[in-house]
Amino acid sequence: MKKSTARLTRAVVVGMGFTLAAVSAAWAHHSFAMFDSDHQIKVSGKVTGFQWANPHVYIEMDGKNVKDDTAQAQHYTVECASPGILTRIGWKFNMVKSGDEITVIIAPLRTGEPGGLLKQITLPDGRKFLNGGPAGKPNIE
Repeated sequence: MKKSTARLTRAVVVGMGFTLAAVSAAWAHHSFAMFDSDHQIKVSGKVTGFQWANPHVYIEMDGKNVKDDTAQAQHYTVECASPGILTRIGWKFNMVKSGDEITVIIAPLRTGEPGGLLKQITLPDGRKFLNGGPAGKPNIE
């Protein structure tokens, strides 16, 4: 009887350890609080870099807010979902290339710096892709 109780206790402790490790990993992932999800802007410009890597894909681009005709082009960093999520909704690892002229709709950074969370991308050929479920849909066209 003592051996089975010891085994059960050991199994529970090990199980709790694995659960704690999984929860810790989930907590370590950053929140999206840095993005102003109540507002969206449309930015057009040229891709300067595309990083297809976990945990997030990034688009680097030199562009400007479409609504502000007087603005100078700025360097934007656009955060996207993971490669796995993007692949499931039709993205390909080579569909965005340096030099491409693209338009993105983003939830901007709360700091006002040029960058944000992708909502939608329009590729040079006119195809549009979303960023996956958690990012939500664009509300401007």
